[in-house]
Amino acid sequence: MGKGCITVTKYFLFLFNLLFFIFGALIMGFGLWVLFDNQSFIAVLQESSDTVKVASYILIGVGSLSMAMGFFGCIGAIYEIRCLLGLYFTCLLLILVAQVTAGVLIYFQRDRLKYEMSNIIKGMIINYTGQNKTTEHTWDYIQRTMKCCGWTGPGNWSENLWIKNSTQKLYSCSCRNDTLPGTHIEQVGLCEYLAQDPPVYETGCATNVEKWLLDNCGIILGICVGVAVVELLGMILSMCLCKSVVQEDYTKVPKY
Repeated sequence: MGKGCITVTKYFLFLFNLLFFIFGALIMGFGLWVLFDNQSFIAVLQESSDTVKVASYILIGVGSLSMAMGFFGCIGAIYEIRCLLGLYFTCLLLILVAQVTAGVLIYFQRDRLKYEMSNIIKGMIINYTGQNKTTEHTWDYIQRTMKCCGWTGPGNWSENLWIKNSTQKLYSCSCRNDTLPGTHIEQVGLCEYLAQDPPVYETGCATNVEKWLLDNCGIILGICVGVAVVELLGMILSMCLCKSVVQEDYTKVPKY
């Protein structure tokens, strides 16, 4: 391989490692968002299921490892260090295999995850008191912003323990349809109504929440595909550069 080609390969590999470092930072940032966010649907699932917490830790770990590999790949490319290039190739291969395995598992377990999510939300509605500032207030935020009520419909709230055992006619305040006449609209908790029917939205949140999750899954999938493309290119370029370094090393050996 000519010296010009080696130089081009080296700087292309540096560029791809820089992109790999950035994608790793994005994955780690998403994992941190899943772990610490309390203003979206993720917070509801996180409080009720350890699966989401484990997934967030995995994302943070993969993102951190990707950033580290991007850094070492940049160093190995610029200084043409064979051991770093070989280590970089091996780690990229392992990460790519892990990503494909995780994607396959998620795809074949999607129905189970959907069923688990439905049970989590319905259980949270049954035990809702309005005092839990993490999951319950997050669910109030979802119902209020998505303009929906319950999981499959407002009938889910009839199973709530406080509503069933109260002598008052109560409904979820965040289900309040502000287009209907009534008293002051509360943000969270349970509200009393005097009319025949509660002034709530008639549609459930399942469709809107699933759409929200699909929209976010598209972002995650796009990031993962981008990372996979960069990984493949990085593996190819690292092997090409590593091979050229070997050839260059042998040509520099003095001949007697």
